[in-house]
Amino acid sequence: MNGIQHICSINRVHLFFLVSTLVIQIASAQLYFPERGSWEEKKPETYSISTEKLQEAIQFAEKNEYSGSRDLRQAILKGFQHEPYHTILGPTKKRGTPAGVILKDGYIIAKWGDVKRVDMTFSVTKSYLSTMAGLAVDQQLISDVDDFVYQTIWDRTFDGAHNKKITWRHLLTQSSDWSGQLWGGYDWADRPPKEGGIDDWKNRKFHPPGTVFEYNDVRVNVLAYSLLQVWRKPLPQVLKEKIMDPIGASTTWRWHGYKNSWTPIDGLKMQSVSGGGHSGGGLFINTLDHARFGLLFMNNGKWNNTQLISENWIKEAIKPSQANSNYGFMWWLNQKGKRQWTGLPEHIYYAAGFGGNFIVIDQKQNLVIVTRWLEPNKINEFISKVYTAL
Repeated sequence: MNGIQHICSINRVHLFFLVSTLVIQIASAQLYFPERGSWEEKKPETYSISTEKLQEAIQFAEKNEYSGSRDLRQAILKGFQHEPYHTILGPTKKRGTPAGVILKDGYIIAKWGDVKRVDMTFSVTKSYLSTMAGLAVDQQLISDVDDFVYQTIWDRTFDGAHNKKITWRHLLTQSSDWSGQLWGGYDWADRPPKEGGIDDWKNRKFHPPGTVFEYNDVRVNVLAYSLLQVWRKPLPQVLKEKIMDPIGASTTWRWHGYKNSWTPIDGLKMQSVSGGGHSGGGLFINTLDHARFGLLFMNNGKWNNTQLISENWIKEAIKPSQANSNYGFMWWLNQKGKRQWTGLPEHIYYAAGFGGNFIVIDQKQNLVIVTRWLEPNKINEFISKVYTAL
């Protein structure tokens, strides 16, 4: 190779890296991350999105308000009246009317209702809770999600031949079949089968951990309690310091436990929070703060140039679990299965809670959709209407 060829070769390599860097910078520049207290809006037409069809989707959400009582204490008691010993142990709050926001590339392209109103969010809390586990793994407070939980939580919570087989993965995928009582709640009394009675439920056959999915708030609260033991400080404090402050969330959100869910940690009394509002408590939060959390996940855990949650954790969190192809680490997936939203992309995933609370994430479209107090059986149709506008 002569000198001129050598120089040309170097220039081509240099040009390749310049172009590659420019492409990365352009891709990064496409995403917008709002500062605390402000949020830039763009018209849907900016992205060739139909304003008219998007408005049709919003009107649909507003017309199909959740049919349960706005007095959520009464809605909870009615919704879970078939459960033996069910009672309200944490705070509740009367809800608002339908609200929501849609983000494209981080910009607000649509919103409706009172997006700053703080409301209960029920099982959407679970997706925040699993993030506390992700942060613990990132910091090596939990070395591996496939470790047995009893090796870290060595009190009597995971005593017994069955409970000792439970790993963090099993708790995160709601497939642990943990057996016991926590804060007055019995695992078998939470969403019991329609068949049989108390004696049948108490003396049930155990499923090997990881094999059977069962939505169960007592077991979710066992995860919250276990993570409190790992972090050794209240989970709301961890969420605030590690996630909500860095993403510029408001100071209005609260994460509650139960009146009897206090436990001593290092000589201090700390409240173990609940993973939902099944018995009251859980996360009380506004729509815009939900949207910030969704935007963080849409961008694989990075806010601006800061990686708050590892990209590897998010990849793991949205993988189908062995026991349920529609469920990851407390995120619902749109994979083929009983809960798949028909006619919508399989790559989208979402957090979901009682009363029609949803955070929907589409990483390929750079899209985040938050909707609140939508009749739950209307979510497929609502999201379909949004996608029709794209």
